[in-house]
Amino acid sequence: MQHLRTLPENSVGRAYASWLDKEGVSPDTRDQVRFIDDEECAYVMQRYRECHDFYHAVTGLPVMVEGEIALKGFEFANTLLPMTGLSLFAVARLKLPERSRFWRVYLPWAVTNGLRSKEIINVYWEEQLEHDVDDLRLDLGMERPPDLRETRKVLREQRKAAEDKMRRVGGLRTLRTS
Repeated sequence: MQHLRTLPENSVGRAYASWLDKEGVSPDTRDQVRFIDDEECAYVMQRYRECHDFYHAVTGLPVMVEGEIALKGFEFANTLLPMTGLSLFAVARLKLPERSRFWRVYLPWAVTNGLRSKEIINVYWEEQLEHDVDDLRLDLGMERPPDLRETRKVLREQRKAAEDKMRRVGGLRTLRTS
């Protein structure tokens, strides 16, 4: 991991390491595949799990539930793995504004980019580490989604400003009625 942090700023490896650091996760946190008897199928599923964080790094989607569901939508459109499609039912866990944003912004992005992109499960990520991440996205036919963390930050700031304004207006009304 230390080597990846020394790679050029916009390299796949640096983007991957930066994303892991930002999200507070590690490649060592992935569980081993269980309950699959066929050795080849088990390998494919293990590889899928190991690559999942690269998908996050390339898309920029965070590990919060909303980001995970958006990524699962992309993965389903791209790989047609049934478990990724089933993961989309987790949209029911989202709060109404998040669910609305998912349907309006992130699901259309996921479907469009998942269908258009080359199959990301076939990317040999270890060979891409020193390549430019923007060039890789271009080669794959993938666009980055709107920055979910930034979107949520802006909405929090807007909500706080509106609440502050309501408190000030409410305070003025109290003074006027006294």
